[in-house]
Amino acid sequence: MEEKHEDSSFSGLDDDSGSNVDPDGGLSVMSGCFFLDHVGEVLLSRNQDGLSWKCLDSSDCEGTTCLGIRNSENFKTEIKFSDIYAVEFANYGLVHSSKLGLGHAKECFRERLLNTQEMYRFTVHGYQCSPKEPCLWKLAAFTFGHMNLQTCQSWLDQLNYSLIKEVERPRNLLVFVHPKSGKGTGTKIWETVSMIFIRAKVNTKVIVTERAGHAFDVMASIQNKELHSYDGIIAVGGDGFFNEVLNGYLLSRLEVPLPPSPSDSSNYVQSRGSSSVPESGDAVHETDQKEHSPLLPDSVQEVVNCRAFNGSSEGIEDPDHPFSGERPRFGLIPAGSTDAIVICTTGARDPITSALHIILGRKLFLDAMQVVRWKTASTSTIEPYIRYAASFAGYGFYGDVISESEKYRWMGPKRYDYVGTKVFLKHRSYEAEVMFEESEPENAKASPHTRSKTWPFRNTTRSEKILCRAKCSICNCKAEDGNIMRTTPNSWLEKARWCRTRGRFLSIGAAVMSNRNERAPDGLVVDAHLSDGFLHLILIKDCSRPKYLWHLTELAKKGGEPLNFEFVEYHKTRAFTFTSIGEESVWNLDGEIFEAHHLSAQVLRGLIPLFASGPEV
Repeated sequence: MEEKHEDSSFSGLDDDSGSNVDPDGGLSVMSGCFFLDHVGEVLLSRNQDGLSWKCLDSSDCEGTTCLGIRNSENFKTEIKFSDIYAVEFANYGLVHSSKLGLGHAKECFRERLLNTQEMYRFTVHGYQCSPKEPCLWKLAAFTFGHMNLQTCQSWLDQLNYSLIKEVERPRNLLVFVHPKSGKGTGTKIWETVSMIFIRAKVNTKVIVTERAGHAFDVMASIQNKELHSYDGIIAVGGDGFFNEVLNGYLLSRLEVPLPPSPSDSSNYVQSRGSSSVPESGDAVHETDQKEHSPLLPDSVQEVVNCRAFNGSSEGIEDPDHPFSGERPRFGLIPAGSTDAIVICTTGARDPITSALHIILGRKLFLDAMQVVRWKTASTSTIEPYIRYAASFAGYGFYGDVISESEKYRWMGPKRYDYVGTKVFLKHRSYEAEVMFEESEPENAKASPHTRSKTWPFRNTTRSEKILCRAKCSICNCKAEDGNIMRTTPNSWLEKARWCRTRGRFLSIGAAVMSNRNERAPDGLVVDAHLSDGFLHLILIKDCSRPKYLWHLTELAKKGGEPLNFEFVEYHKTRAFTFTSIGEESVWNLDGEIFEAHHLSAQVLRGLIPLFASGPEV
């Protein structure tokens, strides 16, 4: 290609890049003069952490005004390799200066033309946080120009080599797309973000589901050898679709001891001296002893794959074992009606933000709730049926809403507002018995509200509540044995007690995470954590309609206190059981209908590796 004549304003860009070599022979520092598109001449430096640049002409970075618009906002002078998802050669083309005239429009555009040159270019693709919403990531591209092709190619090679060393990043992904999720935009959303995966050179095998349960069947039947060829499994859809993919993976592969059935828990409490059924709404607390605990029967043994489930990089040596090596990470690109999981794990309900978390290899662990249905109806035989939930299980109001909303799928996400109003006006309550295991908090001073003998009111102020954020100290704290991630029942603390309450309830909810969403900006429990090994059990006792409306109003506003009512019981627990006294048995399990007359659940700490980093603020 014929090289263009160099203008004097770009002198010094031909052969001025240099590098320093460390004693081991590796290239640690590079620097050189380049022209940054829409900024001006800069000194570009590469170190072990990333790129930085400094304007050689300070006027380039002071900002200019064209047609009354200031264009210096959010001027960036560095980017880390961990925030770069692609570097690509941009061929020979135009590079623009930001030095625009301050006069009228004709002078402004004439200055723009005078400060435009053609040169060889490469583009660094990364992201920038939104100034108003730090959790919202926006695509950012920085194009650097140079007159020398070899200089550009050398920098391009070195930058790509630095990106290869980001070992947590996926190279091959299995992607499930729910085309009818939410407002029916699943396919369109994937088409939008797929270009980012292509630019980042991430291979994707895409399966667009054709029916309900399609993703479940694929995950349940896929051979482990093929599964291990993927670095991650991605769901493009809502919380319910993520639940389907997750259960397809876990149900055919995971074996852990089941939580106690309602009858086992009841027999245990009675054997400890409580032979009579307590009065409606009263909780009976019993001191637990490890050798008699229904959570730790003598038959419990450590599962063979426990090392692959405690966050350790050491796996099982058998290559045919489903959990040999590290578990594949899961990812979720929001396209649903609520998308609570994405909001809680990235802080933003945004497909591009989620796609960047996946491509950049962000990683955290999520608790999961193992839910066991022992009986579908009161007359059913006992037959355990297992499901897993990543966010929430709800009965009563929650079960009625999810069941009734199936009739109005044609309305899209608006059906939840319509059906929710209908169910509220009916104001139905249900008689049930709930038992739960309650443990001493690991840090009693940090969580004084986690235990009470009578009414466990949430009387702490908002400033005293420790919210779950990126690099959360609570989620990453080590347990007594030194492990961060623990999933088997014998990881529970020995000092525990069982409680029982029976009465009429408007709703019963068990949250794995805060479940923040657009209808509940703080979620069900504002300070719930993603991986602390606790469920959040919320029992709403029968009350008047105005009082229940007051509770729902507090739930729907930022800074509300929905748990500070006399008819609300709140408990942090690792396991609970449920028995319906009547015939009603519909639960909402991560947005899916789940019928269970006798049910028990336990938390599995850090079971799910996820492409996310947690909310920034």
